[in-house]
Amino acid sequence: MKKVWIALFTIFTLTSCAELQGVVDSLPQGGIVLSNAEIAAGLRQALDFGIDKQVSKLTQTDGFYRNELVKILLPSELQKVDKGLRDIGLGNLADEGLKALNRAAEDAVKEATPIFVNAVKEITFADAKNILLGSDDAATQYLTSKTQTALYDKFHPVINNSFAKVGADQIWTNLINKYNAIPFTNDVNPDLTDYVTGEALKGVYTMIAVEEKEIRTKVSSRTTDLLRKVFVLQDGK
Repeated sequence: MKKVWIALFTIFTLTSCAELQGVVDSLPQGGIVLSNAEIAAGLRQALDFGIDKQVSKLTQTDGFYRNELVKILLPSELQKVDKGLRDIGLGNLADEGLKALNRAAEDAVKEATPIFVNAVKEITFADAKNILLGSDDAATQYLTSKTQTALYDKFHPVINNSFAKVGADQIWTNLINKYNAIPFTNDVNPDLTDYVTGEALKGVYTMIAVEEKEIRTKVSSRTTDLLRKVFVLQDGK
């Protein structure tokens, strides 16, 4: 009888140890101690992945135009132009104008992607741990706050060149002239370069945020040792 109890105790102990180990293995790696610099490096890598995997999609034909997250719509002052042209049977011309805005953004992002890459390299995360444990787009928000003004200044001439390159300037000059010629309408002369620059930048940040969220919420998206080591710290936050 004593041997039976010993055997049962041994089995129970081994089973309990196995279950305990399973629980331990399922917990976040709380024993890992990372410096602020290591966490910041992981956050930068996540942003780099956002540029490489998501922003690159914007540079393709219809990258903006067919992506409902970032598609550039007409500013309020041009919505009356759109309606006015459609009312006189020029709907196709209005569609062409909308597509031209998005084409300019697609071309400009292709030209300006190195600007974003360099901006990420230069970012210093003053409180990397708080950013890591923040919202699903906390690193992207930080990137936006630190780079938006400077990037706008660099992006604006790129957009201006892209307008000419894809013919958007001529298309919109034609559109606006036709609209202004409609009787009883008020003339418009919007700054389309300024508008598209702002919208293109918003689109870029939106797509970087998409990738950041993927890395934060899906372990399978952490494809490097650094990403796995850093982002496990925010699991279950």
